[in-house]
Amino acid sequence: MSDTDLIKLYSQRILALAADIPHQGRLDSPCGSARKRSPLCGSTVTVDLCLADGRITDFAQDVKACALGQASASVVGASIIGRNRAEVQRARDQLSAMLKEGGPAPEAPFDGLEVLMPAREYKNRHASILLALDATLEAFDQAASAACA
Repeated sequence: MSDTDLIKLYSQRILALAADIPHQGRLDSPCGSARKRSPLCGSTVTVDLCLADGRITDFAQDVKACALGQASASVVGASIIGRNRAEVQRARDQLSAMLKEGGPAPEAPFDGLEVLMPAREYKNRHASILLALDATLEAFDQAASAACA
């Protein structure tokens, strides 16, 4: 990877998002929790959440990831409260398509994920970028099966 590629990949915007991740930490009494890990780089994201009427009412995330995974978690954290499972799944599918298939950026409210478009070329970073949404979906399913929805 050349210096120019690194500069493009780790833009100021990505680094600013990585430095300011909303909802950092853990919830005291979550309805659902999930930890996801990228086997390639070792990045992890743990998500705790609570639901009411099928929507996320409280959310926390413990992010131990590269700057790209942190930036993704930052965008997710800023947009996640009030979302239902279908909206989170759509964002995850759109982000995956953007990275792996050259698709467009995810739709609002997750459109801020477009900042990660330069990572398309770096397949070894895709799993880390998807961690926050993957963990959120798993935590959502756990909460729903625990009848917290």
